[in-house]
Amino acid sequence: MASSTSPLLPPLRSTSASGQQQPISSKFFIPSPAEAAVFMPHPSLAVGSKVAVTSAGVGLLVSAVQNALETHNKGAMGIFTRTGGTIGFFTAMGFTFAFSQAAVANIRETDDALNSAAGGCAAGFLAGARAGSFPIGIASCAVLGTLLGTFDAAGKSLTGTDRQSIPRPEREQRRLEFFKKPKTVVETEGASA
Repeated sequence: MASSTSPLLPPLRSTSASGQQQPISSKFFIPSPAEAAVFMPHPSLAVGSKVAVTSAGVGLLVSAVQNALETHNKGAMGIFTRTGGTIGFFTAMGFTFAFSQAAVANIRETDDALNSAAGGCAAGFLAGARAGSFPIGIASCAVLGTLLGTFDAAGKSLTGTDRQSIPRPEREQRRLEFFKKPKTVVETEGASA
């Protein structure tokens, strides 16, 4: 158990009724439901840079697939010379999304789905700028903002539940119920008779 007085950890802070920051008297990390949530600012440039590196990797993969599917005489260097713009575009989209999301969270001092919607809108507008069309930028802003905001509001999960919070036997039971059961020999003989 780590306390708020540990020399390795920064002191936990809460906001008083007068709006001033003061150390939390609790000795535990996990805040109680009665405590008000404390917003921790996001380092926008650091978050944006990390996502940009990851996005560059995805862009490299997409560029490699584009290069492999096109016919040309550039060889493997075509990943950078012919379709290299894809790498830069993915990098810029990832950075724009992450930076905007963190910056909006810092301005609003809250973590919610609106931050993701704002980041998605900024990234979508960048896609419209690459296409050279203002209407495409507005439409992309609306679509990506809506999709990412909804995804964040739904719990950042495609399945809707946190699988790891479900006990292992129940997860195994769900997995077995999901797949079709092969018919047994008795069932097939009864159906043919």
